[in-house]
Amino acid sequence: MKKLNTFYPHLLAIIGFVLVSLIYFYPVLQRKQIFQSDIAQYTGMAKEQIDFRAATDTEPYWTNSAFGGMPTYQLGAKYPHDYVGALDDVLRFLPRPADYLFLYFMGFYGLLLVLKIDPLKAFFGAIAFGFSTYLIIILGVGHNSKAHAIGYMPIVIAGFIMVFQKKYVWGGLLTLFATALEINANHFQMTYYLLIFLLVLVGYFAFQFIKEKDFKGLGIAFGVLALAGIFAIGANATNLLATTEYTKFSTRGKSELTFNSNGSKATENSALSRDYITEYSYGIAESFNLVAPRLFGGSNNETLGTDSSMYQFMISQGVPDSQAQDYVKGMPTYWGDQPIVAAPAYIGAVVFFLAFLALFIDNRKIKYVFFGGAMFALVLSWGKNFPVLTNFFIDHIPLYDKFRAVSSIQVLLELCFPVLAVMGLQSFFQLDQNQQKKGLLQSTLFGLGVLLILFLFKGTFSFSAESDDYFIKNYGPAFVDALKADRKTMYSADLLRSAFFILLVAGSLWLFIKNKLAQQTTIVVIGLVMIFDLFVVDKKYVSEKDFVSKREIEVPFQATPVDTQILQDSSNYRVFEINGNLSSARASFFHKSIGGYHAAKPRRMQQLFDYQIAKNNLEPLNFLNVKYLIQTDKEGKEFPIANPDANGNAWFVSQVKLVPTADEEMKALDQLDSKNVAVINSKEFAINKSAFAKDSSAVITLESYQPNHLKYTSINANEGLAVFSEMYYKNGWNAYVDGNKVEYLQANYVLRALLIPAGKHTVEFKFEPQVVQTGSTITLVSSIGILLLLIGGIYFERKKTIEMQHNGK
Repeated sequence: MKKLNTFYPHLLAIIGFVLVSLIYFYPVLQRKQIFQSDIAQYTGMAKEQIDFRAATDTEPYWTNSAFGGMPTYQLGAKYPHDYVGALDDVLRFLPRPADYLFLYFMGFYGLLLVLKIDPLKAFFGAIAFGFSTYLIIILGVGHNSKAHAIGYMPIVIAGFIMVFQKKYVWGGLLTLFATALEINANHFQMTYYLLIFLLVLVGYFAFQFIKEKDFKGLGIAFGVLALAGIFAIGANATNLLATTEYTKFSTRGKSELTFNSNGSKATENSALSRDYITEYSYGIAESFNLVAPRLFGGSNNETLGTDSSMYQFMISQGVPDSQAQDYVKGMPTYWGDQPIVAAPAYIGAVVFFLAFLALFIDNRKIKYVFFGGAMFALVLSWGKNFPVLTNFFIDHIPLYDKFRAVSSIQVLLELCFPVLAVMGLQSFFQLDQNQQKKGLLQSTLFGLGVLLILFLFKGTFSFSAESDDYFIKNYGPAFVDALKADRKTMYSADLLRSAFFILLVAGSLWLFIKNKLAQQTTIVVIGLVMIFDLFVVDKKYVSEKDFVSKREIEVPFQATPVDTQILQDSSNYRVFEINGNLSSARASFFHKSIGGYHAAKPRRMQQLFDYQIAKNNLEPLNFLNVKYLIQTDKEGKEFPIANPDANGNAWFVSQVKLVPTADEEMKALDQLDSKNVAVINSKEFAINKSAFAKDSSAVITLESYQPNHLKYTSINANEGLAVFSEMYYKNGWNAYVDGNKVEYLQANYVLRALLIPAGKHTVEFKFEPQVVQTGSTITLVSSIGILLLLIGGIYFERKKTIEMQHNGK
């Protein structure tokens, strides 16, 4: 009964998290699904893979529907022995995206319990964390893997803390499972940021152990964490190894080219360009969005009302009332430093207030770890606006140059501040009355002081955005003046809004001090105010209007008459959607496309586009077998363009142009007769130019197609060099002539080429990635090891409990 009573509050909390998740995303109860733009693009990219899996019950691990061909390792590929993934499916049992919101709540609740926060405060703190505006908006746009990884962050931190609290068995097991789930979420940027915070946390605890001269305890803690990390990595070995392999092939790997597409010398040493990495850099002043949501205009698509200056401007221009009301529902009021913002990164005025209350009154030094981690993340999120630190990290910190959108490191701040807030709330009720008064006065003055300073500095801001020039040009200066007026109104209104919530919470705590409110009542009032503050802001950006039918999610793109016309051609070819600029997966849903939508595109395909196709060199379209182009006329109507010069699936060439470097490979494509000449890097591949010949009757035909298995028939009177309109990827694709494995070459910077003996032969390309086989073996062994550790841990702890009971402890 005692154990049941102990677990009862946690059971209520879990039920509460389920209910809050379903209530916030209540359309899922009507079997609707949230429309997420990024997921729609993913669906387009993964269509061929999904169809192949459904038809054959196997994984292709390769798709030809995007970027001319790429591995599916980062497109939801399913690997053997993914038991961690199975566990994750159990934990995320709610319909999407309620499952991710539930994961936010549960992970953070676990962290707060480890920090010895009582269940009621932990419950409200967990909801405040989950309702942080940034965490909600990423669910709205479809950054599911990011949300997934963030959901497991708090519980990984909890495991580390338990280990350093010398709860080696349970802490080690929690760290192992949480880390395995974190890695399995497959958003390495978020995991990388978590690692940065963990280094700060470990440094803090290591200092404490060293100060107490407990070197044995420190050694055990490090050993437990190392063991947990090894098995967690091992349980995800297939995905990690495959991703590492693909990274070198993607835009996240370093380029072989030493010049830019405009001909200038390349000066960047990082995997991604410095400008690309820091494109989304948080403005320094914009950081105060954390305290008042729309200081910098909210979003690029903000909803205004009939009391707005823009509405009045529309009416003054003779726009009908109904049209004016519709128009002001999507205003570009954002005027911060980032190109596009879907919502402000608002942590809540109440969270901010209580966090500083913790800094004033909480005696636990671990608060400085969370505060320091938050401030460090904030400074890093400034990116190009704080170049000294940003450039140091790009140039000297391993892997930092693999990730873009540096502003997203603020997830650490959005985790740390709610922790501090709940610590502050808990500590407040443990102080005597004088300490409570002093702490409350300090935090109230600080919170209101920050808001007052921002109000006084209002006149120093221009309230202008870079995009305003476009609106002046197209709509006139008066339009932008109305925008600026609304920006100023939002600035002042949200400062007053935050001040109101701070005063409301401060007043509740003051009533408690004066014995006007009971402790439980005060906690509930503050918790509800904290959640309401965030809930109202969240609903402006992600709400029931974003949900659509299940059918619209599964089929996010509708075939146009152009698609239908192209699909009448049943041969094997590629399509280029010109307006997509290699950045849309719409065409991939219906065709084999050279475009797509992915954060880690195949690097050489992107370079081929930037250096050749974008400069109107159409020869690469020919050797990529682009048979149809989709163009749009001035009225926005699509029409197809047939390309009669497409080379086909494979062809024999009569000559080879040998070049010594990747630079020369790319330059050779400027003027290339690809039907007769192949460009090959002589330093990478050895070939005798006189060892083959092409006769007029030589032919090579694609007989059967699967994304991971291509079968051709070759007829040639002489030994010949065939070029295939398929992307070269050495780690997995194997070539066979009459069933015998043979070596093949890379040609024309991106394609495969093969010397084929004279006569009639069967030529096959099979995608047989060794990395999947190796990784799966490691995963299986690691999973067995984890099971044994779990059984051993439970046995050890149970035995320890029995001994303690026997000894009367």
